[in-house]
Amino acid sequence: MRARRRCGVAHPKAGRPREAAPAKYLAAILHPRGFDLEGLLFPALEERFGRVDYRGGAHPFSMTDYYGPEMGPDLDRTIVSFEPLGAPDGLVRAKLAAAEIEARLAVDGNRRVNVDAGYMDFFKVVLASFKEGPQKIYVGGGVYADPVLMFHEGRFKPFEWSFPDFKAGIYTEDLQAVRALYRQARR
Repeated sequence: MRARRRCGVAHPKAGRPREAAPAKYLAAILHPRGFDLEGLLFPALEERFGRVDYRGGAHPFSMTDYYGPEMGPDLDRTIVSFEPLGAPDGLVRAKLAAAEIEARLAVDGNRRVNVDAGYMDFFKVVLASFKEGPQKIYVGGGVYADPVLMFHEGRFKPFEWSFPDFKAGIYTEDLQAVRALYRQARR
């Protein structure tokens, strides 16, 4: 005779819910070459995300011309991270805050910056998106979590769907530096 299980009773070997480890919030910022990030963008970012504790170099963004009609030619992408760690479930708030900052800095309805907010933990880099996709997970508020890199065997590795610039490893040094700050903060 089979034993009956009671509804709502967890199997003794089942995992228990627990809070996620804090994550390192970051932003991959697309901007026109020469744009005054420190004077125009960083104050708004720091107001919402906390102190910028890492600013990478401006890397030429030439993998697509998707943003050209809105933002113009000669775009760069800069990786920044923020000092306070935060819960990964803050991704929706981060994306909405980034969109509000983009709108505040827009001219004649055109964005001058594209702030891809996201986070890093010990295993991955996740960016927030308003766009749906097969690999993206809906997390609420019109926002999807898009895992773009995993950290495995001591290095960042792209997924099949990762953006071409992330796949190319252009930001590896920046992300390694952000990861070092994250590791230090988690000690």
